[in-house]
Amino acid sequence: MHWKIGKVKITKVVEMETVGSTRFILPLASNDEIRKLPWLIPHFATEEGRLKMSIHSLVVETPSRRIVVDTGLGNDKQGRNVPTWNNRNTPFLEMMAAAGFPPESIDTVLCTHLHVDHVGWNTKLVGGKWVPAFPKARYVFGRTEYEHWRDHSSEPDKQAVFSDSVKPIVDADRADLIPSDHRLGEHISMIPTPGHSPGHMSILIQSDGEQGLLTGDVAHHPCQMAHLGWSSTADSDQAQSAATRRELFDRFADTPTLVVGGHFSAGHIRREGDAFRFVALQS
Repeated sequence: MHWKIGKVKITKVVEMETVGSTRFILPLASNDEIRKLPWLIPHFATEEGRLKMSIHSLVVETPSRRIVVDTGLGNDKQGRNVPTWNNRNTPFLEMMAAAGFPPESIDTVLCTHLHVDHVGWNTKLVGGKWVPAFPKARYVFGRTEYEHWRDHSSEPDKQAVFSDSVKPIVDADRADLIPSDHRLGEHISMIPTPGHSPGHMSILIQSDGEQGLLTGDVAHHPCQMAHLGWSSTADSDQAQSAATRRELFDRFADTPTLVVGGHFSAGHIRREGDAFRFVALQS
């Protein structure tokens, strides 16, 4: 699935899709509550009110760069709290290559934040050692985000993620640490969107008078546009994440901005009363 923003092309490469089993992330998103939002069905929820979500990477092609935004779960990882995220063995890199994006063609890997499901394919296991999965790429991390997890990954699962998917990139001298409002070339700039994590960033794409927004995990699901206070259990600061959602969605609502989430597909944000709704795109 792909979209165009002026001269910039975005392609979604899916690692995993899920239906339901998301209450541990959004505990207030019960089936009954989701059925009260008919605009979510069928693209973002089932008729029964079960949420549809995905773990995916976004390949952003500008006239001069080929960027992978967020890198999913990865293979061979251990120490994850979700059992099915451990010891995975999937052909994700081969899928990317088949879509026209072999790993050696990527020049930049950009992580909106450094949670487990956004950094996994930063590295791959070769001969018992974690090495960059994209051998010619510079890896771009938010400085605030990186320094937080470097200094505060005390829980075993956080230590595992940092040790196998972030630290090896820094040790290989492949990481660039940026401020949360950094401009990455002519078409790509960062927007500070803290709350889900301390240094979370969203990505604004502008080209030929058109614009797009890659939200990362400002919202895990479009239902949070209708319920801005439905913060995720994974948010480091739930009050801040709710405030960030309102500010970001208010900025881009009712504009011709293509919006793609970190765990949901593309659409446009529309104002609805004191909150928002999401209108899906098909391609």
